[in-house]
Amino acid sequence: MSAAMGTGPVERAGHGGTVGGVVVTGATGGIGSAVVGALTARGRRVFALGRDPEHLAALAGDHPGVEPVVADLRRPESLAEAVAGFEGLDALVHCAGIAPVAPVEASPPSLWHETLTVNLVSAAELTRVLLPSLRARAGHVVFVNAAPGLHGVPSWSAYAASKAGLGELADSLRAEEAEHGVRVTSVHPAGTATDLLRRTRAAFGHDYDPDTCIRPETVASTIAGVLDLPRDAQVGQIALRPGPRGPRQEDPRGPGHET
Repeated sequence: MSAAMGTGPVERAGHGGTVGGVVVTGATGGIGSAVVGALTARGRRVFALGRDPEHLAALAGDHPGVEPVVADLRRPESLAEAVAGFEGLDALVHCAGIAPVAPVEASPPSLWHETLTVNLVSAAELTRVLLPSLRARAGHVVFVNAAPGLHGVPSWSAYAASKAGLGELADSLRAEEAEHGVRVTSVHPAGTATDLLRRTRAAFGHDYDPDTCIRPETVASTIAGVLDLPRDAQVGQIALRPGPRGPRQEDPRGPGHET
């Protein structure tokens, strides 16, 4: 959509004033980087949040229209300073997350604290800090949550708890912000072909085959489409599962990827 419709790229007037654009957390991760690519391809300006300045710089080099923002979600008290000066945002997309694998008996307070802080507390704090900017443009908040129906997974209690909390945060926020015109969407993708999923399945002792997973680009295009949805509608939740594939179904990536 064009800038005239309130969703296109806008210029940043120095570090002290940003008008418009989309903030993406976890921007250098598998889903986050795909979201950055999908949004910039549609002409949106993206403020990419991450911890690693070098990875952020590389991302910005690959995608014109990206401004790196170094932020550590393990320190939610630092986020207000990291995003100071953002004046009117079109959207905030929460892609960041960690997924430690450990049974309850092997999960010390430090594991619980880091998981809940990164996956839930910092999402709530960043949303809180940016709400005035989102309200100014009747913006949109998107939470990338766990796979559809995730519940009670052995050795994944901290992750599951953090994502359950994220769902409650999203639902409460949607009800609270309706009067301000802010839309809220939770996206629940099943296994997505990312390095995080590869490491998680290895920790569980499970095989990882990216060809049986959802592609990060598919999740990203879904999120980009939700942000482009006309103002007369709102998508509350989306559940993405791998599509049915025949024995020789053609893969959109071209020859060599068929099942």
